[in-house]
Amino acid sequence: MKKIINNPSDVVDEMVEGLAKSYPTYVKRVEDTEVLIRNDEKKDSPQVALVSGGGSGHEPSHAGFIGEGMLSAAVCGQVFTSPTPDQIYEAVKSVDKGKGTFFIVKNYSGDVMNFDMAKDLADMDDIAVKSIIVDDDIAVENSTYTQGRRGVAGTIFVHKVLGYYANKGATLDEIEVVANKLVPEIKTIAVALSGATVPEVGKPGFVLEEDEIEFGVGIHGEPGYRREKLRPSKELAQELVGKLKASFDFQKGERYAVLVNGMGATPLMEQYVFVNDVLNLLSEEELEILYTKVGNYMTSIDMAGISLTMLRLVDEEWLTAIEAPVRTIAWGN
Repeated sequence: MKKIINNPSDVVDEMVEGLAKSYPTYVKRVEDTEVLIRNDEKKDSPQVALVSGGGSGHEPSHAGFIGEGMLSAAVCGQVFTSPTPDQIYEAVKSVDKGKGTFFIVKNYSGDVMNFDMAKDLADMDDIAVKSIIVDDDIAVENSTYTQGRRGVAGTIFVHKVLGYYANKGATLDEIEVVANKLVPEIKTIAVALSGATVPEVGKPGFVLEEDEIEFGVGIHGEPGYRREKLRPSKELAQELVGKLKASFDFQKGERYAVLVNGMGATPLMEQYVFVNDVLNLLSEEELEILYTKVGNYMTSIDMAGISLTMLRLVDEEWLTAIEAPVRTIAWGN
């Protein structure tokens, strides 16, 4: 294992500290926790707080999306491990401004359970909390750590759209309505070229041969749905677009946003080759692709691979929400 770390057991603590020190105008660390919160909150215009998080190893998720127009706080669990209820509750207490807090939770058993327990703690202190469970991965159901479909890179679109509504003053109930309409319209599927190495484990979670790939792998290295020989980008795009087409039941003229996401070790050069193939295929389907984003947003440590997310824009304001400017470390333009 070759990694630029000190003690493997200190990776998350040192990462959180380094991030907070690097971007103090964006975020600050809640003392004695693995919680990062906004450091630019406007005191005179409180809004619903958005809290997300999960196991570390998916950077820039979730702390990279803290800031005006997106998240209020991110809770960093240990690598590929759900954050604890008390850490989540510390985030709630740090960012709730009396308008309530909304949780954005990826669909993993530990995350769902621990965020629910944190909600119970908040209820005891009369802090209103609501939540949405993101389950955008269409590859498999009831995989490792999951009941139902996994939450993966589509979570970033949820951060962005709900962040827009929170920023413009939507109530907790109004954000819940948007979330319940939004999440079913987001679908993701991935392909892996290599496994991820958790620092404290010291070896990849799974091993693929030099000429082998696996379709449908999860962001913690959970099993996919098929292994086979490496194919050219155009054929990978055909496989992933085909799965999304079947899941969405594409109709001519439908409007979509597209996110091509690197899993940690895939160069941007390859991501742009892949998105070119994807967009050509979607053009053949006569869909309107109104927004495209490419880069590393929901990674899996050092996994080589790529995921493809599509959001069906059934509400016109969602495009406005995605395009709205934000002030975060990782969203970009």
